[in-house]
Formats: sequence, C-alpha cells, structure tokens
Amino acid sequence: MILGTGVDITEVSRIRKAAEKWGKAFLSRVFTDEELLNAKSRGSLYQHLAGRFAAKEAVFKALGEADLNWKDVEILNDREGKPFCKFLNAKGKGKKVIVSISHVKNYAVANAIITQKS
Repeated sequence: MILGTGVDITEVSRIRKAAEKWGKAFLSRVFTDEELLNAKSRGSLYQHLAGRFAAKEAVFKALGEADLNWKDVEILNDREGKPFCKFLNAKGKGKKVIVSISHVKNYAVANAIITQKS
C-alpha cells in the first residue's frame, strides 16, 4: 500500500553555487559522508549532488514528517547503479522508500514512493 508520493526538480547550478559560496558547511549540512564520498567518484559532481538533493526533497514530501532533516535520509546507489534510500537516526521506522533520479546538464529530478515495510 502506498503511503505517500513526492517529486522534486532541482537546478544543478543552485547546488553548485551553494557549494561554492558555503563550501563544506553546506555540503556537510545536507549530505552524509557516504553520499559525499560517492559523489566525488562520479563524473559530474554537481549533477549527482543535485539528484540526491532532489531525491531527499521528494522523500520529505512523500513522508510528510515535520521533524525529518537532511541527514535523516541517505540516498546511495546499489551495485547496479540503482538509487536507494536509507533512513538514519531512527527515522522512518516501518517505512520503505522507492526512489528514482534523473538528471541532465541543468536539472535533476527525483520521485519517491513510501510504502509500509513488509
């Protein structure tokens, strides 16, 4: 049973500008260490980060929990490259998230579907 859905689109330049302006303070506030490590191994750092940003926003919208923050949600890729979401800090108990991310030069878009864990 679907409990919620969310979608978000993010401009890649917005993430690049924030990272250039606030540096590590911005990056470490929004992304986990694992997400940043993963992003640095990618060809297009800011497209990758924009995709993760959009995915987190989509998860926030789908879940609708006011106390969820950036570091409670981690977006990584499995061995085949498919994105997946993990809840951290004891958030999202009993929930499963399905995420999809796509990006082009200027934009990243993501959607999230929340279901009950089986």
